[in-house]
Amino acid sequence: MPLAPRLLVADQVAGSVMVLDLPGGRVTGALEGRHLAEHAGFLALPGGRWAFVDDLAGELVVLDPYGPDAGRPLVAATAPVAVPAEHLAADPSGRRLAVTTGLGRNGQAWTDLLTVVDLGAAAGPKSVRVRTRAGEPGVTLPAGPGGPLVVLRHREPGSLTAYRHADLLAAAPGCPPVTPAHETELPDHDGHGDAHDPLTGRLFAAAGSGVHRARRDGDRLVVEEPLPWAGPGRGYYLRLDPARRTLWSCVRGGPADPARWPEWTNDAWYHALDPGRTGRVPLGPGLVFRLAVGARHVAFARVHPDGDELVVLDAAAPRVTARRPLPPMDGAPRPGGTPWDGVQRRAVAASPGADLTAVTRGGHGEIHLFDGTEPLATLTLPIPLDDGGHLALTSPDDGAWADPVGR
Repeated sequence: MPLAPRLLVADQVAGSVMVLDLPGGRVTGALEGRHLAEHAGFLALPGGRWAFVDDLAGELVVLDPYGPDAGRPLVAATAPVAVPAEHLAADPSGRRLAVTTGLGRNGQAWTDLLTVVDLGAAAGPKSVRVRTRAGEPGVTLPAGPGGPLVVLRHREPGSLTAYRHADLLAAAPGCPPVTPAHETELPDHDGHGDAHDPLTGRLFAAAGSGVHRARRDGDRLVVEEPLPWAGPGRGYYLRLDPARRTLWSCVRGGPADPARWPEWTNDAWYHALDPGRTGRVPLGPGLVFRLAVGARHVAFARVHPDGDELVVLDAAAPRVTARRPLPPMDGAPRPGGTPWDGVQRRAVAASPGADLTAVTRGGHGEIHLFDGTEPLATLTLPIPLDDGGHLALTSPDDGAWADPVGR
């Protein structure tokens, strides 16, 4: 009998991670005392495994969501890492990873620690911490002769900075400073969002001026012309749809004042990598951030004082195919305040191997499940999912690991 899709659910505030069998919601595994680093998110790895960073314990945790069905433990591996975790990524093999550090609960950048991990080391998972420079760096790991590079996307000043993963893994104890193998400039201050196409080795970095591109050439990076946002605004999120080889983002426009977030405009931006076709699809006003890539659809959760909704797009011929209302959240963002400080939010998840989409109702412990564009079920959990929680939806052999950046 084929295995059903699974939903990974994290309540980073309560410190809980659960695995649910879909569509019924049966709990097949649970971890208590695990606080997922929400900004770094979940990372798909080959073999159906998933990784996240426990921001309280300072550990990388590798999950095997189907393991308990076959007598294997839910936790397949762990390794110590520096926190607060900002971004998490892997090389295409899923063996070598990197974790950058960011602000955490601090008002300004204060840590320059980078952790590299080898999950396949002879004596078990090995991790090493080194010093780069403080900020909120993104990270990608393009493969190549001699092993992957670790490419950091810095914001202030803007740059792409490349290190050899093998060199970092051989660093001495004591978190030594390291010298990059190569560095190239990016626009200052506004880098936000990273993607990596393992098929071509290209890296992508979202910035106000567009999506900046670079490809690996030995230990160097060759910069290419950026992709335009094709209209006003800029993307604050970027991810790869590995099934259709398409980049997706949400482009935000409107007033700069965060208190006027209900007036923000939002467009789904896409770029088909092989034909080079770029376009935008209007989503509506309010707060739209992360997105989820399914077998046939791309889903966005939109928050607005006039009512929240799940907006579903056809992934092959981008257009809105459905707008499904979502029940309101107690403690939802209000006009006049920021949409991310002390308010409830929504997380959204899908799998490129399934037609299911899941979206949370922050603070209520509810997950709304959709089959394609149609409501399927509401799952109620014993955890509140404050701040919206965090989700990942997986199905056997769905190829999600071809997007090797944590979400």
